[in-house]
Amino acid sequence: MSSKDEKNLTQVLDKIAAMDEPQRSLMRRVHEVIVAAAPQLKPRIWYGMPAYALSASTPALVTLRNDERLNLALTEKVDLRPPGGADGTLMPAAWYFDSLDEATEKRISEIVSAAVS
Repeated sequence: MSSKDEKNLTQVLDKIAAMDEPQRSLMRRVHEVIVAAAPQLKPRIWYGMPAYALSASTPALVTLRNDERLNLALTEKVDLRPPGGADGTLMPAAWYFDSLDEATEKRISEIVSAAVS
């Protein structure tokens, strides 16, 4: 890992550590799920949020946000494909959560894996 990648990882972990509980524990776990699902993604801060990109110099693909609700989002840099059907022009790009269970972690892993494939 390059020193820039290490610095960016430290910034992301510090950002998460500064959050209040229970958000801090939830975000820490989501960070772990993202890194396990797509080890090629590099953590970094993107517009003040923890985010994950293919390199330190490319736009973020996945972001974590801690506003009124916790949010996992895909940026416009992810190649989204419409699911078809009646809502074929609408594509999911953000998911809110307030807790984590095994099924939610699995879904986050699937979303992140799809974003980088």
